[in-house]
Amino acid sequence: MADVVTVGVNLDAFSHAISGIQALRSSVSRVFESLKDGMKNRETLEGREKQFIAEFQDNLQAVNRDLNELERLSGLVGRPSESHPLHNSGLLSLDPVQDKTPLYSQLLQAYKWSNKLQYHAGLASSLLNQQSLKRSANQMGASAKRRPKVQPSTLVLPPQYVDDVISRIGRMFPDMTIELFRPNGTSAVLLVTLGKVLKAIVVMRSLFIDRTVVRGFNENVYNEDGKLDIWTKSQYQVFQKTWLRSYIKLFQSSCQRCSRFLQDGLPPTWRDFRTLEAFHDTCRM
Repeated sequence: MADVVTVGVNLDAFSHAISGIQALRSSVSRVFESLKDGMKNRETLEGREKQFIAEFQDNLQAVNRDLNELERLSGLVGRPSESHPLHNSGLLSLDPVQDKTPLYSQLLQAYKWSNKLQYHAGLASSLLNQQSLKRSANQMGASAKRRPKVQPSTLVLPPQYVDDVISRIGRMFPDMTIELFRPNGTSAVLLVTLGKVLKAIVVMRSLFIDRTVVRGFNENVYNEDGKLDIWTKSQYQVFQKTWLRSYIKLFQSSCQRCSRFLQDGLPPTWRDFRTLEAFHDTCRM
């Protein structure tokens, strides 16, 4: 019988247990290999079935035998003693009445909980440091005594990364033309042209959509000073409903329920999220 070292583990049984794990993995692999090969390379159907069943049963018995041996060895391995950098507090484990005053086990649990708390707090701190909290200048001065309102925060991403994502979206949908503008140097504004159907202005904050305005293809999207007009809504009600790419056949698709092109003077403007099939607002219910 092998000696049990001070750490509480039978090293001889531990070595045999590792060999048992390897034997178990090999026998399990043979089972899957047998299933993969199936009944091929046999002369007759009856012979293939009998040979396959016999080999499969032998492989399963080998797995069961290796598993039982591993369970037997696991009982001989023993359990390592827990060691934590608790200094002299480890002497509490020598208390003969530990069942009545389990101070040491409670201290170990508190130590583990403290480590987890510190780890998660570090993760939360790193995530919060990536956020951008901007305070308006109007909150200073006379209103400085009042509690400032928390401004909405967005995940700060490099402009080059945002440009790359938008470029990839443009390549995914060749029937849409996407022009990128940065009027203030940071926030991105997209001018999306869908065929000869509509134009959409999408105001972005990083990769989050802040505002979307859709107008007809013949409507003007610029102000008098030549800048994009991100506030004026379309004069047509049909363009006040935004679906972008699925609107490429806005005036050519009939309603999937009533099969009509117009209802109350409007084409089917509602789209199914999965199939993008067209419906009138009243027909989709």
